Amino acid sequence: MKNLGGNIKSLRNFMRKDPGVSGDGQRIEQLGWLLFLKILDASDRELELLKDDFVSVIPERLRWCNWAISEKGMTNGEKSLTGDELRIFIDQELFPTLRNLDTSTGNQRAVIVREIFEGTNNYMKNGTIIRQVLDSLNEIDFESSEDRHLFGDIYETILRELQTAGAYGEFYTPRALTEFMTEMVNPMLGETVLDPACGTGGFLTCAINHLRQQGIDEVRDLETLEKTIKGMEFKPLPFMLAVTNLFLHEIEVPNIEYIDSLNREYTSINEKCNS
Repeated sequence: MKNLGGNIKSLRNFMRKDPGVSGDGQRIEQLGWLLFLKILDASDRELELLKDDFVSVIPERLRWCNWAISEKGMTNGEKSLTGDELRIFIDQELFPTLRNLDTSTGNQRAVIVREIFEGTNNYMKNGTIIRQVLDSLNEIDFESSEDRHLFGDIYETILRELQTAGAYGEFYTPRALTEFMTEMVNPMLGETVLDPACGTGGFLTCAINHLRQQGIDEVRDLETLEKTIKGMEFKPLPFMLAVTNLFLHEIEVPNIEYIDSLNREYTSINEKCNS
């Protein structure tokens, strides 16, 4: 069995050596956007096999498999980016492009990527250390159901650490509580599940697991699940972590809005409820 926990521990130790990263909060944010891009790329490649017309919203050069891959995974003797070249690529090409991603087509995956990178920063300053982090991450295969399942437990541990990472504890609810509340509510397929302050997505993923235990096989059932699991979050870090959490739970397009659910007029809510 792979030691995925050891991989995560190694890359976080690498981050501690970088002069730009300070504290658990920044390390979790740094790990968050890296994981998001790697998991998104794995999801894109799966969809490319399943759907003839699927095109990734990430420009080809910026896809994880084209810039972050380890040198041993390269073909034709190509060299992987490292050092200053890698750092400059991330700061001057990757982040600016994803922050300004074209969303005019209404593609929700594009909207999610743009919103995440509008509120996210790269803190790492040492390109050689960034390469070590990438190589460690590349040991995890998110296209493997075994690796994805094992990593789900590790990701839960990472989210739990938000409780002690400065003021981020407000975004994590212990899983024993989310599982108990989900069991009591007992949502059924077709019912809308909404968490208007979803944090890192704990209640939503518990609802997904609960519904899958009822038996979901058909494509139509999966589409219903995707449409009816909804969340809202207005802080950048938990929004990114929640979206990644739903990708890990095999939700193709996480239905999470990057908004403040309380930032609306009460009269508009009443009018909608009474209509």
